[in-house]
Amino acid sequence: MPLTVDHVDYAYNLQRQVLHDVSLSISGNRIMGLIGPNGSGKSTLIKVILDLLQMQGGTVRIDGQKNSSRSAKMSAIYLSSNDYLPEFLTGEEYLRFMHGLYAEPLDLKVLESHFDRYSMSGRHRDLIEDYSHGMRKKLQLIAAFMLKRRLTVIDETLNGVDIESVKMFEKDVRELANDGRSVLLCSHDFGVLENVANEVAVLIQGALVFQGDLESINRDYGSLAALASEYIQSMGAE
Repeated sequence: MPLTVDHVDYAYNLQRQVLHDVSLSISGNRIMGLIGPNGSGKSTLIKVILDLLQMQGGTVRIDGQKNSSRSAKMSAIYLSSNDYLPEFLTGEEYLRFMHGLYAEPLDLKVLESHFDRYSMSGRHRDLIEDYSHGMRKKLQLIAAFMLKRRLTVIDETLNGVDIESVKMFEKDVRELANDGRSVLLCSHDFGVLENVANEVAVLIQGALVFQGDLESINRDYGSLAALASEYIQSMGAE
């Protein structure tokens, strides 16, 4: 199982409880959308999954290994919601650095192909400091699609990316899943999730209140937006 989250609790300073007994799993060849209102704990859950925050209770396994292990870390890649990248590197140097972290060779032809497809033709040798916000986000996406980890975790990385590149992302992320990988995609863009996700988990006030497949959601609620609205209203979340 690429990702198993089992009864996870997390609190800041052991006082303010953020995650309450959260359990979820993603099998191979699957894309899970993670949704919930602002402040519901989505980014905290992602950081706990990737061992960037230490949980107070529960377990997380990535590709069958404890998330704190080197094997688990080598099996996952995290695309954060910000665009804080090393501006003193070129796009190519950044991707070379990322490949080095995972002990993977960099294929320059594949790199150039991705830059062309994401409307960044010829910009791979420009400094990141000269990239726009959207270009930095696309560089993060290119890194994930080149490295092809067992688990890819994406936290609102699509914010600021142009429509044409979002469509390219949808194609590439589906191919990533079809190739046996798994994706956890946190996004407020329900349209993207409805286009690519196999299932959706809803996190509200630090608790997982729903996990189900898109086919069932569309049958029972009519749309992902309707599902989200019903659960947010029922939980009194804003």
